[in-house]
Amino acid sequence: MESVYLETTFISYLVALPARDLVVAAHQQITRDWWQLRRKSFRCLISSVVLEEISCGDSFEIEKRLAAVEELEVIPSSPAAETLTDAIMKARVLPAKALPDAAHIAVATVHEIDYLLTWNCKHLANAQISRRIQEICQMRGFEMPLICTPEELLEETDNA
Repeated sequence: MESVYLETTFISYLVALPARDLVVAAHQQITRDWWQLRRKSFRCLISSVVLEEISCGDSFEIEKRLAAVEELEVIPSSPAAETLTDAIMKARVLPAKALPDAAHIAVATVHEIDYLLTWNCKHLANAQISRRIQEICQMRGFEMPLICTPEELLEETDNA
């Protein structure tokens, strides 16, 4: 069974009230569709980084996010993931404020996850940034997961 790392934006979109912005509302619906239709086709994981991020903000929203992930496997960080996070940040591929994004990639990479599912298209599902980070991972002997949006992983393939 293929594995998928559910990044923080996925969890937030899953449980948030419908947005007024039509694009965000569509992303939220796609996220819910993925959760209903495709979740069981994958081994779904999160990390302590996700838990930290979804534990911030409005207490009612925190409760909903934590409830959504309570049955998911939590993969730990590790010295290898922390070293890879540092390498990504030292390469200045991401701005300093995007340290958690580098950590998501590093943890998923070190744990050999197949996909990283996100709606963060600024730093994660960004082809140019992803390519540069993939090079950093490969130079250190790791295969980075395919970073994609839930929309890209919504349809089953004939091989699934």
